[in-house]
Amino acid sequence: MSSPSGLTCLRCSTSYPAEEIVTGCPKCRAEGVAVNLKVTYPNSAFRTVQDSRGFDSGERGVLRYHDLLPISLAHATWLGEGETPLIHAGALGELVGLEHLYLKNETRNPTGSYKDRMAAVIVARAREAGATTVTIASSGNAGAALAAYATVAGLRCVIFTSESAPLAVKAQMRALGAQVVALSSSPQRWTIMAQAIERYGWYAASNYQADPVGSNPYGVEAYKTVAFEVWEQLGRDVPDVMALPVCYGDGLAGTARGFVDLQDLGFTRRVPRLVAGEVWGPLTHAQANNLEAPVPAEAGPTVAFSIGGGRSTYQALHALTESEGRAVTVTDEELLHWQRELGRREGIYAEASSLASVAALAKLRAEDRLRPSAVSVALLTATGLKDPGAGGLADDVPLIEPTLESLASALTSAYGIPAAEL
Repeated sequence: MSSPSGLTCLRCSTSYPAEEIVTGCPKCRAEGVAVNLKVTYPNSAFRTVQDSRGFDSGERGVLRYHDLLPISLAHATWLGEGETPLIHAGALGELVGLEHLYLKNETRNPTGSYKDRMAAVIVARAREAGATTVTIASSGNAGAALAAYATVAGLRCVIFTSESAPLAVKAQMRALGAQVVALSSSPQRWTIMAQAIERYGWYAASNYQADPVGSNPYGVEAYKTVAFEVWEQLGRDVPDVMALPVCYGDGLAGTARGFVDLQDLGFTRRVPRLVAGEVWGPLTHAQANNLEAPVPAEAGPTVAFSIGGGRSTYQALHALTESEGRAVTVTDEELLHWQRELGRREGIYAEASSLASVAALAKLRAEDRLRPSAVSVALLTATGLKDPGAGGLADDVPLIEPTLESLASALTSAYGIPAAEL
């Protein structure tokens, strides 16, 4: 591994030491702009990868890329994160209108979401820093991931979640050993989390400020491994377009940096255009109005609990700008439509939030902003079992009597199958 050389502001380029700074650039915040920091590495780290013409084949999953991650293998724990399949989705692609649609299926990670990548790096960093407790504000996926890695590493994990978080993820976080507390609003979570960090010295995995910058910058680096894997799985090439579900944009920012690393290594001459699928549109609004940073959008109930906040971040907008990408606002109806089509056509049950990537690509294609031959990757962030109640898929399952007549009636009335086809 190669220790990071420091942290740099995405906006003003001010350099900071490689310390645990999770609240963003102090200089930019004083100017009224909340900006996350980016991890930097010595040139020797890139030379090591270049000399090997790739990454460490002696390690597995996310740890294969340790030369360009801010972790020590001595403190790392691999639970099977990474190495997720990249699937050519021919049937779904035909419906979307894309000949070369691929799905990066992150539902296959240990706790069922791509947040496992971040948790693996965060816990390694926390162990190296000598922390005994890690903490996070999470609607569920990131909390479950952090709980799993913390418990295996022997660390306490305290999670501040929301009262409205799905029961399934609350149960998962508890089952994985976390101490979970719920609050009625996000600002309340951030306030008490900040107080606990200050009083008890807990290691913060996520942002905890009202003007968010994104998660711990070292954790954001973990999502570079998504880009590295896609590059390898496409035969050491990058796609034309890659779409991700986005709220604060940790995954978007990290994936963007991964593709830039590949370009800096000389492994690719270009980076893909990134697409952010979002629910409430702060990034869409920022792009349409040429804003320096996104402003909060009005939010409400949504089936997309993982990306359901009305805020986004400078790091997300920066990733779109640097890749000449685009934000696309999608609706609950679109998410549920593509969730059903994904299951029926590709045999994958992903949470509704995950389908923001597919829905965004479908919108771009319908508007003729994406050519049919474009090699396109949609990231599926988490399994649908995280929130099985979303969309009411199980609400109208018919109850029948144990007779063929009752079965035929149910199949006809509930599913529209004519009796002649039974």
